[in-house]
Amino acid sequence: MATTTAAQRREQARIAYDAYLRDCPTNQLLDRISDKWVALVVSALAAGPMRYSELGRKIAGVSPKMLTQTLRTLERDGLLSRTVTPSVPVRVDYTLTPLGQSLALLLTAVKDWAETHFDEVHKAREQYDAAAS
Repeated sequence: MATTTAAQRREQARIAYDAYLRDCPTNQLLDRISDKWVALVVSALAAGPMRYSELGRKIAGVSPKMLTQTLRTLERDGLLSRTVTPSVPVRVDYTLTPLGQSLALLLTAVKDWAETHFDEVHKAREQYDAAAS
């Protein structure tokens, strides 16, 4: 049996997409989609197309800079599309692509889980902190 070097194993893993390896592109993608703002934008758009200002109102605490950066990143990754309608003022709508819709199912489930189970997590934190003191 032939011995493989670490570099060869990394290259094989990259080809096979092993997210446990730091250099694997899927590791970078997981980092992207696990971002709080990405999860909230994708979950918000799961309900249908929205304008920039609607997203800003829906997602409390997101700065205009972070919202713009998140939307551009999601568009680059093929998860949402941006439609410009010439009018005064110009109308820009964001909508999930089919790829984004498939991700929305997962991220919306995670958001719903967090909303449903926060009291249990909060209680566990309090118990842990009390025991650690």
